Amino acid sequence: MAFDPFPHLSSSQQELLSRYEEQLFRFNQRVNLISPETEGAFRTRHLLHCLTLTVRGFPDSSTIVDWGTGGGLPAIPLAICEPEVTVVGVDSVGKKSRVVRTIARRLGLENCFTWNGRAEEWTGEAHYSVARATAPLADLWQWHRRVAVSLEEPTGDDEWPTGLLALKGGDLSDEIAALRSADPDVGVERYNLENLLGRNSFFGEKKIVAVRS
Repeated sequence: MAFDPFPHLSSSQQELLSRYEEQLFRFNQRVNLISPETEGAFRTRHLLHCLTLTVRGFPDSSTIVDWGTGGGLPAIPLAICEPEVTVVGVDSVGKKSRVVRTIARRLGLENCFTWNGRAEEWTGEAHYSVARATAPLADLWQWHRRVAVSLEEPTGDDEWPTGLLALKGGDLSDEIAALRSADPDVGVERYNLENLLGRNSFFGEKKIVAVRS
């Protein structure tokens, strides 16, 4: 597996990511976690896509909630790459939550948890929210604001500011306009994935959208 854009990953982390891929494919035969047509390009379309969130770090002891985690994307890759961070995958589909819980246990990820239910009903707290093809930005931001808590220390220059990190693609003008209509004071930054990684035509117009108060 080529992880050249992420030299900070150890050999054990790369091994865990490979094992995650194997487990996901196995469960995908019984539960619709990812489109079977994308399995051949899993490392680019799914895994590498999620790992772009690690181009900047997350503070130790922080908590990340993944809205609509599905098969654990990006929750499980984040838990592997950020072992000092707690990651919670939220999904309304019980069988998907059970699969993610099982995979996390098999991989020995003690920092990865799941919660089955609607995002609006999760009662936990988080410093960060992440999402991938889950909901419009305005909805994601509303979910984040409801559970958001502050860090005890400011984030470093190489760390993401607390808030929402959404993996998005295409024309986002309407989504961002709706977000700003709902919260005029919100801060929005867009990071083009090709610019972040300097490679891979798959990413095209795909971005990380960072939203914060």
